[in-house]
Amino acid sequence: MSVSAHEEPSLFSRLGELRIFLELGSMLPALPALMQAPRGDGHPVLVLPGMLTSDGSTVVLRRYLSTLGYQVHPWKLGMNWGPSLEIRQGVRDRFRELSDRYQRRVSIVGWSLGGIYARELAREQPSLVRQVITLASPFGAGYRMDGSYDPELAKRLRAAPPVPCTAIYSKSDGVVPWEACLEQKGPQTDNIEVHATHIGMGVNPLVLWAIADRLSQSEGQWKPFDRSGFHSYFY
Repeated sequence: MSVSAHEEPSLFSRLGELRIFLELGSMLPALPALMQAPRGDGHPVLVLPGMLTSDGSTVVLRRYLSTLGYQVHPWKLGMNWGPSLEIRQGVRDRFRELSDRYQRRVSIVGWSLGGIYARELAREQPSLVRQVITLASPFGAGYRMDGSYDPELAKRLRAAPPVPCTAIYSKSDGVVPWEACLEQKGPQTDNIEVHATHIGMGVNPLVLWAIADRLSQSEGQWKPFDRSGFHSYFY
């Protein structure tokens, strides 16, 4: 499907973003199950927020991953106003800081626009990135800051960086077209569909479990998400 054929979310999907309250309410009852997720190996994880949000939006996600044993870090760049030169350089500097500090490959989790930043970091520094996980990130949409469509930008961003990449998306996304959030099929790419809102990705139990599953893989032994067993009931 071409990017220009992607339809913007319907009014019904946009109204469906109100389900965020249900997602928030599901966190507490889901916590015992979430804590059964595979434990981490202590490697560093950088979490990048979406457009018009800050590190406050990723608190739940970061605390959960920290509890599982990862060295989880916010981006510390304030509000994500878009890909300005200052923001792009700030993301690079923050990533290199963590890479130098831990002397290990860094996994990057990016929400929406944050996922586009994550993939660009991996494109620039593939030897330092362990894997990229995007949450409802429309890297295939070719959006410019003014909202216009740029086919050349879409073509460049759609190509996956040379590291393991997992795209988590929802067909009921009320903010961005879900088709633009999909990785192209390849030996190091995977797409995981969840029932979630765009703004609830960071607190949705299914999303949190999928992220934990992806991060728990041993370095150099990445493989697609296993949808057998109990996973088949939810994904």
